[in-house]
Amino acid sequence: MSNTSPRRFAPMKMRHFALSALAATALAACGGSDNNEASLKLNLSGLENLGSAAVYEGWLVTAAGPVSSGRFTVDASGKLSQTEFNIPRAQADAATAFVLTIEPAVNDVPAPTATHLLAGDFNADKTMATVSVQHAAALGNNFSSAAGSFILATPSSASTTDDNQGIWWLKMVDGAPQASLTLPTLPAGWVYEGWVVVNGTPLSTGRFTSVSGADSDGSGSTAGPLAAPPFPGQDFITPPLVLTGGMAVISIEPEPDNSAAPFTLKPLLSPIGSAVGGANSQTMANNTTASGQILSGSVSLSR
Repeated sequence: MSNTSPRRFAPMKMRHFALSALAATALAACGGSDNNEASLKLNLSGLENLGSAAVYEGWLVTAAGPVSSGRFTVDASGKLSQTEFNIPRAQADAATAFVLTIEPAVNDVPAPTATHLLAGDFNADKTMATVSVQHAAALGNNFSSAAGSFILATPSSASTTDDNQGIWWLKMVDGAPQASLTLPTLPAGWVYEGWVVVNGTPLSTGRFTSVSGADSDGSGSTAGPLAAPPFPGQDFITPPLVLTGGMAVISIEPEPDNSAAPFTLKPLLSPIGSAVGGANSQTMANNTTASGQILSGSVSLSR
């Protein structure tokens, strides 16, 4: 809807002025004050509050390049601060697709970041686009094939009694550690992050883009003095933290990150059982079929 109120006229006897005012009101109710304006409406659910550091921004993809359709925030209950935006009709007519990005709240540049969350192509008459994370202009995958397992062990500790204080996304094959996660390669702007949730508190175990190789913080600041294997994971030795009874999570995070908490996309999760040691792999469940876990929605254009 247009935010421009119909112009107010002083009382006049000439009937055509009254008709003109009615026509202007009707045009405004249809989404624009004239034929040069269009209305873009968002129908999106499952978006999370990005905090004070970031905002969402919509973009129309045109042959001349991306054009911003407007920025908005989301509150703690998932409500969008704005769902309808006025845009030039020429931009609406030229649009072939819609992309939703995550942008810095301040010191932003007039171009989209690499962190594309949702995208979709407009239909032939440029009135509707169904958007999803699996579109090639977003993350390019629905993560339904994501799989993995972890072990409870503390390779950075010499003790044989504290294996329930470490988690590693690896599996032992013929006595050698191998990658235990099956995850698609992420596009620029995104990374994976491991988490343990103990007593309701999420704790990061490090960020990574490859399932083989150390994650961003190695064995972690709470690890013991010994070397750890080159795989995602962390030991919680100092101070000691027992992980059994908690949850293990693999999330997909914006890069750069907007929050110290897990992002809304969590393709893998599992309760942390009591079995410890390299011989006891614990399988993670694919979480993409859970309600709201894989975001989607639609964008409509009216003229």
